[in-house]
Amino acid sequence: MNYPVKLVQSGGVIMVTCPDLPEFASVGDDEVEALANAVDGIETTLQAYMQDRRPIPVPSARRRGYHLIRLPALAVAKLGLWQAMQEQGLRKADLARALDVHMPQVDRLLDLRHSSRLEQVEAALEALGRRIELTVLAA
Repeated sequence: MNYPVKLVQSGGVIMVTCPDLPEFASVGDDEVEALANAVDGIETTLQAYMQDRRPIPVPSARRRGYHLIRLPALAVAKLGLWQAMQEQGLRKADLARALDVHMPQVDRLLDLRHSSRLEQVEAALEALGRRIELTVLAA
């Protein structure tokens, strides 16, 4: 998932906004820091969407003058798991039963900040009839 962000110089810092996530805003002292902070900020915003049981906005196409923020593969897998649960009308308790695990384990699988093992997220997706496809591209 690659979200486009706009950088704007304002009062000695660089402000970052995303047209797809109106609740998101981040800052940095320079462009590198602003873009690094944007990854964390977008993950935090998407985590709030999940907690509110709101649909995850699909990233729009890159626009002229915008930068793309690429989410980490693990976060994308976790978002996919959450979206699959929503599409199937499943709650966390339903997933816990399907995986035969305790609720805290499901909470960690859906926490974008927790460094779960990719294999665990993959197993949860498989239990919902989904799979991960990973592609490696030149930078």
